[in-house]
Amino acid sequence: MAGSVAVAAPGPSAPRRLNVNVGVLGHIDSGKTALARALSTTGSTAAFDRAPQSRARGITLDLGFSCLRTPLPPHLGPGPGPGPGPGELQLTLVDCPGHASLIRTIIGGAQIIDLMMLIIDVTKGMQTQSAECLVIGQIACQKMVVVLNKIDLLPVGKRQAAIEKMTKKMHKTLENTKFQGCPIAAVAAKPGGPEAPETVNPLGVSELIEVLKSQAYLPTRDPTGPFLMAIDHCFSIKGQGTVMTGTVLSGSVSLGDNVEIPALKVTKKVKSMQMFHTPVTYAMQGDRVGICVTQFDPKLLERGLICTPESLQTIHAAVISLKKIQYFRGALQTKAKFHITVGHETVMGRVMFFSPAPADFSKEPLENAFDFEKEYLYQEEYLSKGSKSSEENKENDQTGEGQLPRQQWALLEFEKPVTCPKFCVVIGSKLDTDIHANTCRLAFHGVLLQGMEDKNYVETFLPKLKVYKLKHKEGQVERVLDDYSVIGRSLFKKETNIQIFVGLKVKLSTGEDGVIEGGFGQSGKFKIRIPNGLKPDTKVFLTVPSKKKSKAGKGDTAKEDESSKVDSAQPVTINLLFKRYVFDTQKKMIQS
Repeated sequence: MAGSVAVAAPGPSAPRRLNVNVGVLGHIDSGKTALARALSTTGSTAAFDRAPQSRARGITLDLGFSCLRTPLPPHLGPGPGPGPGPGELQLTLVDCPGHASLIRTIIGGAQIIDLMMLIIDVTKGMQTQSAECLVIGQIACQKMVVVLNKIDLLPVGKRQAAIEKMTKKMHKTLENTKFQGCPIAAVAAKPGGPEAPETVNPLGVSELIEVLKSQAYLPTRDPTGPFLMAIDHCFSIKGQGTVMTGTVLSGSVSLGDNVEIPALKVTKKVKSMQMFHTPVTYAMQGDRVGICVTQFDPKLLERGLICTPESLQTIHAAVISLKKIQYFRGALQTKAKFHITVGHETVMGRVMFFSPAPADFSKEPLENAFDFEKEYLYQEEYLSKGSKSSEENKENDQTGEGQLPRQQWALLEFEKPVTCPKFCVVIGSKLDTDIHANTCRLAFHGVLLQGMEDKNYVETFLPKLKVYKLKHKEGQVERVLDDYSVIGRSLFKKETNIQIFVGLKVKLSTGEDGVIEGGFGQSGKFKIRIPNGLKPDTKVFLTVPSKKKSKAGKGDTAKEDESSKVDSAQPVTINLLFKRYVFDTQKKMIQS
């Protein structure tokens, strides 16, 4: 087990440490930073609103980190590894910004969180961003603790009742999420608010620490595979080099390793490393570490990724598998633009949705792979209950119950290339929605299955993607030529080149199968051959009106006129069905 656990091995004399990353998320002004400060014992370089603009506004602009150390609780065993003493539990607090426009940063932070604390202002309850944080939590994290903050604002006499009421409400909100039944704690991180003197003691924080310890678990960590680290701060130390601090997302790193900074297209050697002010020689997935490399200008890399040389891809487009986020109002439409967060970057991208071919709707979803041999059906929008396309599918029902596919995909085309690992989480959002509107701006989430690194992917890659549209054209039989052929109209426009349709099969509404033989005259009419001949009934049906007309010409009764009206009211229709692959440059029409 020890190999898969996040442990820091600082030196022979210090106790071994289990590191668990705790995300502190919530609506703006719910008191996240104050709580992180109350909880922590050691601040790291990024901690506590250190950005001047952040301090001036009193809000967190970037992911702040600090940590809290406590003896390892008994349910986590005697402590990882052979170090002296019972071992330590280190809770690294990732204080995520709550400002709506900064949601990009939260999404970046959520990829490194083991346990989430959702901070709720007890006087306000769930707010827009608390809901968005909950969505991100469900995508990125396994366990959660809800913290009702600012209980000092409740009148003492009614405090307990108000806390119980809000606790009940929160349990109700969470009952349909993966966090149902999670612990809820009540605190006042800074009684009296920001202006109160530093000497005021927080309420309920030591109880909260016990809750966090009870929720801590051994996160599975994997030191194998390429090294990848999310950098959130970068600064230089005179005479030593440039230090990059961040969290190891995958793999491991040792002193002397070469690491690549893809954004700067340079490779640097690791000179020294520290974890919370303790020198180390090794760090692995889940560890929060500072890495010192030979000097470069830190302004060039405020945030970003570093990795094993050449292990990341820079892509212009991608195929992802995805799910719609249930709180997002409105349809997800093909050709729409979204803010796409991939790895640690957020860029604008256009989407095209597609589903399995209808016969495969109920097939088992394929995890972390995409099958280019299969055929897929183009969709105007993501199929969900009540979406337009699923209603249409019910009509030309090839699927049975108008059912929904078990898996859906999208092609994403980015406005500028992004650098990211394979199989990373992708989130699509509408961040330009009014931030004060009470609505969830996160639209879908998924996994990147296949990136396209070639700039000319439209020519080189997309033709391999077999996404088709079903086309349905309808015309009418104008008249019978002989027992084996008819003339049709209204299927093509006058200017259509009918030659490209020659040889395609059609079906008459009376049941006969036919084949388009070619144009007839200049007005878009065409000739259809009926290989098995017209049925006698059809012939009668189609030839009656012309006889009637000749009789009527001889001044016959009006009775026949009426019957010919009935006939022309139900013409024999010609149905042409074919499919066309969206990325086929020749636009071939295919019939099964």
